[in-house]
Amino acid sequence: MPDASRIYSAGRELVQIVDVALADAAQLCGARLACRPGCTDCCMGPFPITQLDARRLAAGFLELQAADPARAAAVRDRARLAAQRAPGDDDPCPALDPATGLCDLYAARPITCRIFGPPMRARDGPVGLCDLCFQGSTEEEIAACATEIPGAQLESELLRDLEAAGFSGETTVALALLGR
Repeated sequence: MPDASRIYSAGRELVQIVDVALADAAQLCGARLACRPGCTDCCMGPFPITQLDARRLAAGFLELQAADPARAAAVRDRARLAAQRAPGDDDPCPALDPATGLCDLYAARPITCRIFGPPMRARDGPVGLCDLCFQGSTEEEIAACATEIPGAQLESELLRDLEAAGFSGETTVALALLGR
């Protein structure tokens, strides 16, 4: 049975690795990076998250419940509504506060959310980036800012450990917040 404290500790390390790489990427991109607080285009529709992300979101939700029960209740209500919607509905992520356009679980957000925006490359795969970023930029300018998604090996190891503990497959933010 995998050691839960090792998974938690290594998961925090993964988040730090990704956050440092993204801060560097954001600095490299400069003004071409349109991502700002309140920009919510990437927060729409259900999207798959890993079990590692689901565990981090659940922990972040428990922290929010302790710190701000009213805000946590609003997140839970949005998660319930999102879980009832048909797949493919393009509604906001339940962690997104519709009044502020900010993520109520920002510190616990999934890796997918952390890496969205700057031009990111998964190993030898294509470069992906937000459609709002790099408007009018050339392919060369985008390629010069492309960053490889860090921590893939560590994330794979942690997901294997979670699978061995009985947590496998992908889920969504709404289902993770509802403990499903």
